[in-house]
Amino acid sequence: MYTQPSHRLDFQLAVRRRMVIRLMIVILGLAVFSGGICRAASHLPPHLKAPAVKIDTGSTAWMMASTALVMFMIPGLALFYAGMVRKKNVLATMMHSYTALVVIVLQWILFGYMLGFGTDHGGIIGWNPADILLIGIGPHHAVAQSGHCIPETVFCMFQAMFAMITPAVIAGSIVERMKFSSFLLFVLLWTTFVYDPLVHWVWGGGWLDQLHVADFAGGTVVEIASGVGGLMLSLLIGRRNGYPNQVLQPSSLALTLLGAGILWFGWYGFNAGSAGAADGLAGIAFLNTTVAAAASGFAWNMAEYIHHRRMSTLGLASGIVAGLVAITPACGFVAIWASPIIGILAGAVCYLAVQIKARLGYDDSLDAFGVHGVGGFLGMLLTGLFAVAAVNGVRGLLQGDVHQFLIQLLAAVSTVVFVALGTLIVGWIVKATIGLRVPDVVEVEGLDLGIHGEAAWDIGALPETSIVVPANS
Repeated sequence: MYTQPSHRLDFQLAVRRRMVIRLMIVILGLAVFSGGICRAASHLPPHLKAPAVKIDTGSTAWMMASTALVMFMIPGLALFYAGMVRKKNVLATMMHSYTALVVIVLQWILFGYMLGFGTDHGGIIGWNPADILLIGIGPHHAVAQSGHCIPETVFCMFQAMFAMITPAVIAGSIVERMKFSSFLLFVLLWTTFVYDPLVHWVWGGGWLDQLHVADFAGGTVVEIASGVGGLMLSLLIGRRNGYPNQVLQPSSLALTLLGAGILWFGWYGFNAGSAGAADGLAGIAFLNTTVAAAASGFAWNMAEYIHHRRMSTLGLASGIVAGLVAITPACGFVAIWASPIIGILAGAVCYLAVQIKARLGYDDSLDAFGVHGVGGFLGMLLTGLFAVAAVNGVRGLLQGDVHQFLIQLLAAVSTVVFVALGTLIVGWIVKATIGLRVPDVVEVEGLDLGIHGEAAWDIGALPETSIVVPANS
């Protein structure tokens, strides 16, 4: 019979007591806040007074399906990351992804959507009290996307999926050593003070949106933000014990391959769904996404073969994701011929970025920065290079528009600076209040047992009483 060590039992009890107290405080605060909002809502105009608009049912169906596809990326990311960590940290790693989903969906409904897509204030942030708890949004409110109207509720939920996947990617940089309670607090603060303003800048009417930056599905908002955010948090929390001198054996690369396939599948909602309608632009984005991912996976494997004389399954999975990342800002602006070029460049450049990590010595554990940060930055620049007016009305450098290329560069650099500073500030606040890192004894034992009191795998020998021997043996 397995008996838990006393030090871990004491640690778990202390953690649970603190979590219960904090949860009670949060629930009480939300109850008081919600009561105030409901009283304020009594003075808002009723939804039925909203002017009637004709909803495009086909595009609405596509956007609802796209939202579900992006949500499916959460289990995909959980599997992708879980396969790369040691078996003692599989559940803790998967919890990061699912926690980002449940926390940010609630934050988005409460006030995140308002901060991102509310009435613009100075090009910096959105603000509209009618959007708190979505009180001012009803079934008759619509958003125009590519000339088609879809319900604002559907648009809100589609954008919520972007908001939750971004901090989930960040977790790849700090696996196997961050406290679960600290990750919860970090996700809430980071999304509120970094992601929400950034999404307003780019898509919500903010200053980059006013400059007409070309970012179709989140090269800045999701990819650069998650990559840079992960790098800054990993520097703040420090390297894993034993890194880089010890071999940190992955638990199951089969899980990683399965996760990569699910991510590729869900990415169609991510990219093609960003067209906002079931139309030709969505088809272009769909096709560009497929070709770039394939080209990048091939290029990463070729780079491995040149470097190590072998092609790995992990390399193929990483290359596919790198291509998906790089094509994300470009998929609705470039012609089909550009997508394999973007994919090949993404596979090669991101492979080099991951190799450099070992020399520089920082512990971006699962390469969130090397793939998402570098790939997102590259994708923004290549959008400014290859965009053609015939696809979506935006001209790139190859069509003689230097101005658009400079806007792309400005957006990418601004995102890096803002996210780096914002992440360091939020991370420092969490570190100064409740701490970031688990105790060494928990890190050595594993976060699955040390924090969650569970084990991912139960694959020991069967009890003798359960073994059945055939009579004719």
